[in-house]
Amino acid sequence: MNEKLALSDEILLSISKPERYIGGEVNSAVKDLSDIKIRFAFCFPDVYEIGMSHLGIQILYGLFNEYEDVWCERVFSPWSDMDSIMRENDIPLFALESQDPIKGFDFLGFTLQYEMCYTNILQVLDLSGVAIYSKDRTWDDPIVIGGGPCSYNPEPIADFFDLFYIGEGETKYRELFDLYEKAKDEGLSREEFLFQCSQINGIYVPSLYDISYKEDGTIKAITPVREGVPSVVKKELCLDLTNAYYPMKPVMPFIRVTQDRVVMEVMRGCIRGCRFCQAGQLYRPLRERDVKKLEEYAITLLKNTGYEEISLSSLSTSDYTGLNELLEFLIDYCNEHKVNISLPSLRIDAFSLDVMSKVQDVKKSSLTFAPEAGSQRMRNVINKGLTEEDILRGAHEAFVGGWNKVKLYFMLGLPGETSEDIEGIGDIANKIAVEYFETVPKEKRNGRTIEIVASTSFFVPKPFTPFQWAPMNTKEEFLDKASITRKGIMAQLNQKHIKYNWHEANASMLEGILARGDRKLSTVIYNVYKRGCIFDAWSEHFKNDIWLEEMEKASLDPMFYVKRERTKDEILPWDMIDCGVSKEFLWREWETSKKGVVSPNCRQSCMGCGGANYGVGICFQPKTGVN
Repeated sequence: MNEKLALSDEILLSISKPERYIGGEVNSAVKDLSDIKIRFAFCFPDVYEIGMSHLGIQILYGLFNEYEDVWCERVFSPWSDMDSIMRENDIPLFALESQDPIKGFDFLGFTLQYEMCYTNILQVLDLSGVAIYSKDRTWDDPIVIGGGPCSYNPEPIADFFDLFYIGEGETKYRELFDLYEKAKDEGLSREEFLFQCSQINGIYVPSLYDISYKEDGTIKAITPVREGVPSVVKKELCLDLTNAYYPMKPVMPFIRVTQDRVVMEVMRGCIRGCRFCQAGQLYRPLRERDVKKLEEYAITLLKNTGYEEISLSSLSTSDYTGLNELLEFLIDYCNEHKVNISLPSLRIDAFSLDVMSKVQDVKKSSLTFAPEAGSQRMRNVINKGLTEEDILRGAHEAFVGGWNKVKLYFMLGLPGETSEDIEGIGDIANKIAVEYFETVPKEKRNGRTIEIVASTSFFVPKPFTPFQWAPMNTKEEFLDKASITRKGIMAQLNQKHIKYNWHEANASMLEGILARGDRKLSTVIYNVYKRGCIFDAWSEHFKNDIWLEEMEKASLDPMFYVKRERTKDEILPWDMIDCGVSKEFLWREWETSKKGVVSPNCRQSCMGCGGANYGVGICFQPKTGVN
């Protein structure tokens, strides 16, 4: 544990989970300040347990600390009890490793994983004593930089950031650090440094772009304010995933976190092309890590952490071509060393169930299916590539294998959805129950019966997906659809075996506003924060009324962001960013979705999305023409 602590024993004993704030964990980086030219505070703007589960932070934390002249430390959003104490006692927010105030750092970096954390960003800036608006900062403030999925439409929070890093972090940070050291040595102004940052591929500097609007509220033009500023910022991609940096000594948290296991990323990207999925577009093209390298990683990571579970991470692990070979190795090694293997993101088919039978212990946990929509028509609209026959065959195989708990995930509010599509959710849950009773004879049930949990979330259109132009449902429409779903389930013969959960509608609407929002929303975000909104992603802290009041005060109509279908020629708030997938391809897929036509996946046939421009991965592998 740290010898020097920013908080007194009295404070630590008065708050929940003081381990969130003391640092000193195994594998955390401690350096001699005399060798350091750049101090980087890396923030996940949520509580410690969630931030410490994020692989991206572990990768960049480890990478930055490999540099002799850089010390990267961690900071998270203080929970509400700690937030109050810090304000009452004028305690500045500090980094875990050194316990030094964030205000004295060179960089404050945020990973932006979900829109509902935006007020937490302001909380971190405020508690750190860093000017909230970038225009008010001087060299006495850190350079505030954001990255991650939400940086692909950074506009609602653009006024609070100096820089955004667009793309995968392994490639350009060293160049950025070198530029910073040079700017400091040469005595450059902050403004000149930011301009020079704009010359690095993948770095978006919001203050260097002027946004003008038409009378109807849509964007008229996005214009660089200075010659030499690129009109479009192209995402950075890690071209050689196998030889890219990977953290062999991840920081070991003191308390149980959401992902309490070794996480091994087997690939990036996805071949499937689901039209609602932002990650599937942002991380194109699919790139795989070499199996032999992953086998080495597994042994080293388990030795360096002492974890008793290893998880294979990707968007669709079943599509990793080396999965069989990797699992053969892991099953032998993990059985010998009493380590569990976790396999999220598997497609439920005979192969996957066979794999799960080998890796799961005798007590079978629940199986997860994600049909996403209740009817085949809607699954075709969203390009899910999963038929009812696939689902029932998977369920059959699972029941034969001894499983009796099934989780089903669906979305409500998908483009073009009808009542029949929604009622299909109850139908498919019932058919799975019927499949169980037909597959497992009474004498083999051992007193157990089928348990099905159907969960629905509300569809939120995201930038850089074919549905970025789609209208979104209102809160009232969402709740009506949840009611139809519930009635549909209650009408089923096997309803007593089916449980139904649904998501909070107000939070989904706000997520939709922020996901496709523009710079006008920064005033709203600032004002709701000033009125006490933080931890909006936590339902017990979410204050929807305040958000609506502040939107009204700013003369902004939520329905402008939510309900409106965008036209082909509209300039979208994120059009200054190139995610590697062309707008033309996304529009083609939007039009194709309206016809209910399924597009092939990347292994079957190339759809010309633009990912091939990076010259790597799936784009340059032979096409099979089959699923």
